[in-house]
Amino acid sequence: MVLVRATTLDDWQPMRDIRLEALRQAPDAFASTYDRETAFEAAEWHRRATRDGSFLAFIPELAVPAGLVGGFEQEPGVAELVSMFVRPQARGHGVGEALIDAVAAWAQNRSATSVHLWVSETNKPAIRLYERCGFTVTPERQPLPSNPALGEVGMTRPL
Repeated sequence: MVLVRATTLDDWQPMRDIRLEALRQAPDAFASTYDRETAFEAAEWHRRATRDGSFLAFIPELAVPAGLVGGFEQEPGVAELVSMFVRPQARGHGVGEALIDAVAAWAQNRSATSVHLWVSETNKPAIRLYERCGFTVTPERQPLPSNPALGEVGMTRPL
């Protein structure tokens, strides 16, 4: 069973921990870097934890959050899914799907008609997860901001 809930100010440290773990473990999966975000002051983590559209996932097997995801309005009617990460020990338990569903529900509550994301074209497991959850690859391509030698592909899911 997976529990997903919106983050609160009390979540800032666990949120920081899982985000930094994500950036350490999968540096080519994110637009940011570990060095950049490890330097953030507590106030930045407070802001992120209280931002509408940020979610943590929990499973009984773990004493710490199992996953993290964020959503924000990219443009009217389009929600952007960002910062998706599932801890390795939580994979295979439906955490990724539950986090995606949380962002989709959040987006629908804001009258969005689609969810969009960018994913590293080399991250085949993530692409497969997104496809299972109804996303399709778009013609969009761009360099990965944290490593311009790699490319990202856009994906979208109608709501």
